[in-house]
Amino acid sequence: MSAVLRASETPLAEAFDLALVDLDGVAYRGHLPIDHAAESLGAARAGGMRLVFVTNNASREPEDVAEQLTGLDIPASPAEVMTAAQACAALLRTRLEPGARVLVVGGRGLVTAVEAQGFQVVRTADDRPDAVAQGYAPEVGWSQLAEAAYAVEAGAWHVASNLDLSLPTARGFAPGNGALVGAVVSATGVKPDSAGKPSPTMYRMAVERAGAQRPLVIGDRLDTDLAGARSGGYPGLHVLTGVSTARDAVLATPGLRPDFVGADLRALHEPHPVPVEGADGWWECRGRAARVVDGVLELDRDGSSGIDIVRAACAAAWAAVDARAELDPASVPDLTA
Repeated sequence: MSAVLRASETPLAEAFDLALVDLDGVAYRGHLPIDHAAESLGAARAGGMRLVFVTNNASREPEDVAEQLTGLDIPASPAEVMTAAQACAALLRTRLEPGARVLVVGGRGLVTAVEAQGFQVVRTADDRPDAVAQGYAPEVGWSQLAEAAYAVEAGAWHVASNLDLSLPTARGFAPGNGALVGAVVSATGVKPDSAGKPSPTMYRMAVERAGAQRPLVIGDRLDTDLAGARSGGYPGLHVLTGVSTARDAVLATPGLRPDFVGADLRALHEPHPVPVEGADGWWECRGRAARVVDGVLELDRDGSSGIDIVRAACAAAWAAVDARAELDPASVPDLTA
């Protein structure tokens, strides 16, 4: 299955009626704002685009997330926040009836979501839980992971809010929920089910809640945000303000590729041209060009900066790989938008 960049002659904020916006790396970075995020999202909302903030973070309540966004000049209500905790609890409901016992390993946000589905929250494997719901929280430690392992080994269904190995913070990347889940998997050998991205569960829940017809996923991580968009059949915008870089996009496999790429959230208010193949294998986008020759990515003489060279490089690399040609990753430079 191949995947290519899509064209949009009109700004994305006009072409789509709902934006499913990731948080860390898109709307903010840790507790810090990201340049152009507040004004770009505000303008999109003012133009009629609805927003739902979709996060793999399961430790926080939607109210807390909405409060943080509002404090960063991105007004939001709890109803506009969809967390991995809510998706995790909804996944549990597909197999368990209300009243079932669930061992929760995680923060208050996960506890609230599990209780809201009618489950009985327990804290020890000795209570013989029917399932283990595991999400990230800073306070999760060895004793909670051990209880989860004991319960899973005894037959409890293991459901993770997400499997992100890393977590972006203001100081850098820290171990994410996937790293903590890995400890339980190492002890039990049991692979958990997951409700968070890259599963499209949260996207589907958000789209149904909003009643949207033309949703757009916006994310910074190819392996979660954009992979979830691909698996759910939703168009995805990759913004280069977080984890995955432009170079990562060029090297992305079909299941991780974005439909659109932009430097930041100002990309919502811009048309998105699609690269066109020209003479001698050059893929051209508004005067910028790239091609693959003998496994090497070549760029035009204007260098490696600019969003259009990123688009051209993606088109050239993806076309070559999809045609089963070789592409040496070492030939792909760091690109800047």
